[in-house]
Amino acid sequence: MKNAQPDILFVMADQLAAQFLPFHGHPLVQAPNLSRLAREGVVFENCYTTSPLCAPARATVMNGLLPSRTGVYDNAAEFPSSIPTWAHYLRLAGYKTCLSGKMHFVGPDQLHGLEERLTTDIYPADFGWTPDWRLRQERIDWWYHNMTSVLQPGIAEITNQLEFDDEVAFLAIRKIYDYVRFEPEKPFCLMASFTHPHDPYAARRKFWDLYRGEDIDLPKVPRMERAALDPHSQRLYDVSAMDDYTVTEADLRAARHGYYANISYVDDLLGQMIRALEATGRLDNTVIVFTSDHGDFLGERGLWYKMSYLEPSAHVPFLVWSPKRFAARRVKEPVTIADILPTLTAIANDGVATLARPVDGRSLYPLLIGGMEDPDGTAWGEYLAEGAIAPLYMLRRGPWKFIHSPADPDQLFNLGDDPLELVNLAPSHPLAAKFRAEVEAKFDIPRIHSQVLESQQSRLMMFEALKRGHHFPWDFQPLRDASEQYTRNHMSVTDRDLKSRFPHAPDIEDKRRR
Repeated sequence: MKNAQPDILFVMADQLAAQFLPFHGHPLVQAPNLSRLAREGVVFENCYTTSPLCAPARATVMNGLLPSRTGVYDNAAEFPSSIPTWAHYLRLAGYKTCLSGKMHFVGPDQLHGLEERLTTDIYPADFGWTPDWRLRQERIDWWYHNMTSVLQPGIAEITNQLEFDDEVAFLAIRKIYDYVRFEPEKPFCLMASFTHPHDPYAARRKFWDLYRGEDIDLPKVPRMERAALDPHSQRLYDVSAMDDYTVTEADLRAARHGYYANISYVDDLLGQMIRALEATGRLDNTVIVFTSDHGDFLGERGLWYKMSYLEPSAHVPFLVWSPKRFAARRVKEPVTIADILPTLTAIANDGVATLARPVDGRSLYPLLIGGMEDPDGTAWGEYLAEGAIAPLYMLRRGPWKFIHSPADPDQLFNLGDDPLELVNLAPSHPLAAKFRAEVEAKFDIPRIHSQVLESQQSRLMMFEALKRGHHFPWDFQPLRDASEQYTRNHMSVTDRDLKSRFPHAPDIEDKRRR
């Protein structure tokens, strides 16, 4: 059955930098399903995370707002239930909405408008991972990143992360079949959110063996001594204890090898979902959206992981595939993951995104249908979590990227001339002052700084209090009524067998002997 409204498959990877994908020019990584979607779909070449850390980025994906607008400052900040998400808007438009996988929601609300959630999360939903800016650059050892992820890559047939993503894909595929068998008249938006290729960089042999160790490329920007890094990058170097271990060239290649293998693994899981849509006859009427929450330095400059507005950490993939609706094209105008809420809402409502409150993103529907790009289009970012000691901002417009924090010297890069961001033009270029004035006009930085500090201290206190006495977890407990799933004595065996079959059998009653 073909719906007037499209079904939507929204797939999200974790810590996937755009530069490591074949449709962004990487010569080695194998991702045939993503490459097909990119070839036939709309690729936003310059999409940025609003906040290069899991929970604040994913909250923005859901609600279209920057962290200071919501209080979702870091990986342990509560996502308020009173903020509308795309799931609310799509439900109003008649959609079934469902999440399989990771979203790192913090707080007792683990749905945020979604009708169903199929898995628990891979990371905790409480206040335990709250950073403390009073400590400046001091590590919080029990949960901060360290270099063990870089030193353990290799072949692993099962890990915490692989177990999670296997379940995410299996349940997402089953949900596709459930929608088609039991509720075929309704459009659906199914989000499948994977934890790969996030470190640690261990991968199954099937995907590891797609690459030869000697072919793995080294970083485009070799390791820099700590003193040569900008002040924020120096803090990242310290908070992730990057000087605790010696990382050899072999370690570097192995980590990148595992990362590439896990991109191929996510691509394979995506392919399985596409094949399920094909098998059910729904693919032609499905819009597939793919993105990530943030990137990974993967050894560039000697840095790892994220928490920065430099390209490997901040530049993420974003594509929309629906060849019968949107002609293939590549859009250069800068966009962000804050644009996802209004864009999904527009897709579900024939191009119109009517929202209950203003958001920081804008609908990309006009660009999907071939509209002209805006040469002054601006991508904004705001980072308020660990690794920083004061609010950190990004402005991306045309070829220019400007990074500002009151704690550090400004940075200005012309990405057209300097894609590796090696020459900071801020000390001498007049645009730096203009962009800084724009940032300071848009954000009340002293007030935001004060609010972040207050939130951190409140949450640190509450986490200690909630460890005393009886503990009631906020972590999501999947609600699956197995007692109704297969054949039970309050059902007709024949009716259940016929209804759960897809494609449905011919009308057997026509063959009954009269």
